[in-house]
Amino acid sequence: MKKSVAFLWWSLKIIFGCSLFGVGFSLFLDPSGCNAGGISGLAMILVHWTGFSSVGVLTALVNLPLLIIGGLRINRKFMVGSVVGTAAVSMAIDLFAMLPPIQVDPLIAALYGGILGGVGLGIVFSAGGSTGGSDIVVRLLKSKYQHVPIGIISMCFDMAVVVLTGIVFRDITKTLYSGVAVFVCGRVVDAVVYRFDYSKVALIISPRYEQIIQAVSEQLDRGTTLLYGEGGYSRRETKVVLTTVKRQQLAELKALVVGIDPDAFIIVQEAHQVLGEGFARYSKDSL
Repeated sequence: MKKSVAFLWWSLKIIFGCSLFGVGFSLFLDPSGCNAGGISGLAMILVHWTGFSSVGVLTALVNLPLLIIGGLRINRKFMVGSVVGTAAVSMAIDLFAMLPPIQVDPLIAALYGGILGGVGLGIVFSAGGSTGGSDIVVRLLKSKYQHVPIGIISMCFDMAVVVLTGIVFRDITKTLYSGVAVFVCGRVVDAVVYRFDYSKVALIISPRYEQIIQAVSEQLDRGTTLLYGEGGYSRRETKVVLTTVKRQQLAELKALVVGIDPDAFIIVQEAHQVLGEGFARYSKDSL
């Protein structure tokens, strides 16, 4: 029973994400001659070029061989998620295409289409699925280049489709607007996929490091690492406290440190995908 409910919830997330993408594509991007790359963007170009009647159906047809490759190279769950996603995004594109398109400036269409598409794709990726096509290629590339955010990989891949858009439509402005959509979509995908993984790394230099270590452990329930350094000018040995906290704990950490030593030197850096106790666990399928 629990497995059935979990599978239903997982499928609904993928369908919801695909629906958002369909809204962004059919109501904003397609009517303006823009696209956010990928197979759906390629299908839009082919429809314009060949006169084929349906972007959604053509998207599904192009996806079939890629789905087989994805199922063989990645994993069974991804294959199932890709099949669900491909069917959902193909139907969503054609379903929302029946609604009257929103008549707005092409730049506005590119921005809102990119945002909706990015949120939708981010939800699908977070659920472990895909909308097929370029998502499968991107996922395969991500498994090889794990240090590169998935939105950046997707954005680079989609730029080729964007250039092709301008060539087929013979309008450079469509390439430029599509480039905006691809950029926005890629950044939003990263924001959605990595939304819970952003943390803060703090380096704290203070002679009261022992008190700071104890306070961080007791009040924030976070671990610390003591680094050994040397003052560049004074040449005196010094201790540096390194700790990682969730974003919402940063203000509390700074208040805690300054409360112990008002003259403490604090350096704060952004970090994401922090792995280990109290944070995320590593998985070979992680994005």
